[in-house]
Amino acid sequence: MSNSESVQWVEVLEAQSGQRLDNFLLRRMKGVPKSRLYRLIRRGEVRVNKKRCKPEHKLVIGDEVRIPPYSGSDSPQVGKPSPALQKFLLESLLYEDEQVLVINKPAGLAVHGGSGIRLGLIEAIRQSKPEWGELELAHRLDRATSGCLVIAKNASFLKHIQKQLKLRTVKKNYLALVHGKWPESLHEVNVALQKDAVGDSERVVRVKATGKPSLTRFAVRQRYRGATLIEAMPETGRTHQIRVHCQYAGHGIVGDSKYTSKGSSGALSEVKNLCLHAWKIQFTEPNSASLIKVEAPLDNHLDSLLARLVKI
Repeated sequence: MSNSESVQWVEVLEAQSGQRLDNFLLRRMKGVPKSRLYRLIRRGEVRVNKKRCKPEHKLVIGDEVRIPPYSGSDSPQVGKPSPALQKFLLESLLYEDEQVLVINKPAGLAVHGGSGIRLGLIEAIRQSKPEWGELELAHRLDRATSGCLVIAKNASFLKHIQKQLKLRTVKKNYLALVHGKWPESLHEVNVALQKDAVGDSERVVRVKATGKPSLTRFAVRQRYRGATLIEAMPETGRTHQIRVHCQYAGHGIVGDSKYTSKGSSGALSEVKNLCLHAWKIQFTEPNSASLIKVEAPLDNHLDSLLARLVKI
């Protein structure tokens, strides 16, 4: 059982510089449910240099993080990946150099553990090679989304790409299968999004004027009977952005139980897997102007579903 009976002040080291506060705490406070961890941050029980901070606050070398007393779960926080999962993840690598990995994340695997999930992709891949023990997620994908996921090997690359993400110079292209006939003239959705709490741990994103500015560009890739394969290019990186923007446009993503209308008819209404794939990503590395371009093949479920649909 992981626990601490007294307040701890932990100094941020070089390897941790650039980490989000919530990710830093997830690794330190093993066994603490993610929902409780976020409550501790909101209440100001977690502090950085004696100041309140938000979960997405980026830590720097020398920061002093206040960690309140806590007790974790009796079960270990991090599970051990099976040899089959490790082999699958290694075979899913799309790109690797001395600074970064890009992996084709399978649909259904969370990017990290927490909230009842003992083993996420990052915990599994850290255990796949001895030298990968300090890998960090550069960004996130929903558990149900497949495709390109960038993982940093060192703090300098992590800081670099997170800055690029903030400046919106990382280019991301997604493929989504949506219900109905996507209008040829609909090239973008530009509406603000707000994340609201539903219960202790669930979050839902809604279109609200008081939310954060959010823009997604769209293009039609292929039309099918009862559905459209679209390309989505998010200019901002809000939680569930593409899913909610598709819902707002009146063409929810096939298999999206959270945001697609329960009234969707036809065979596609029975699909349980989210048909959203992080298809391509482009970024640079520190001190380099050359673009790294990576493309992820479709996951088997979406690929086989498209093969069964009738093109029009």
